[in-house]
Amino acid sequence: MTTSTSIVIPAYNEATAIGPLVAGLRGAAAWHEILVIDDGSDDGTAERASAAGAHVIRHPYNKGNGAAVKTGIRQATGRYVLIMDADGQHQAADAPRLVAQLTEYDLVIGARSGSSHASLVRRAGNRALNAVAGYLAERSIADLTSGFRAAARDGLLEFLHLLPNGFSTPTTTTLAFIKAGYSVRFEPIIAAQRQGQSKIRLGADGVRFFMILLKVITIFSPLRIFLPISGAAFLLGAGYAAWTIATQAHVTNSSVLLILMSVVILLVGLVSEQISALRFEGRRS
Repeated sequence: MTTSTSIVIPAYNEATAIGPLVAGLRGAAAWHEILVIDDGSDDGTAERASAAGAHVIRHPYNKGNGAAVKTGIRQATGRYVLIMDADGQHQAADAPRLVAQLTEYDLVIGARSGSSHASLVRRAGNRALNAVAGYLAERSIADLTSGFRAAARDGLLEFLHLLPNGFSTPTTTTLAFIKAGYSVRFEPIIAAQRQGQSKIRLGADGVRFFMILLKVITIFSPLRIFLPISGAAFLLGAGYAAWTIATQAHVTNSSVLLILMSVVILLVGLVSEQISALRFEGRRS
């Protein structure tokens, strides 16, 4: 299958790691093509990738990791696409193993072991995101943010319009494939320490990842978000009403408003669920 696979590597100022990565991939298997999307680098990333044997596509300025991935998917000519980070975390030897499982799965994700890829704080943040995403997606998610993943190009094109230009492409594709009913596998891998400095800011990008979770789940399963909020508002209003009846012999306006708000939120969720179903009624089978 590797001969039918295009490798897409988004890269921004990764001159140190990109050459050895491309060379390692070429030595690991015979690929259809290796595309390095140089996202406006100014450190020689494009030149080193080209010298190592990759086909380089250059952005005239920095657009973001997601924008580079989208460019790579559009330009890829293989039946399958394998996406890798350019920072040296992903092992070239793991690439054929992920691609080989596309005969059975629609999306295969390299799930990093808990201690192999990040600091303690970042691991804790990743675990929290995985837990929230697992609840929203209604299945266990081992690694929501891994940039190492393989899928059929047609499947990625189906959700291309959902992908942001920033660092949330892995989050979006994972949730989109799961909620659309595709088969997703998390393949355990050992990730090396990245070379150079991470471009992800834990605080700001953590909030952004969380908002992406809400956005994608709202697109596919709105009630998964609206129903708990509605239930919480109803329980709070009903509980407060019961307390005021017992202690003051009347129902307050606050209780009534909370109960009415829960009904409105539930109705909005039901309408959103119908809109979601209509939106994907004509997607490919």
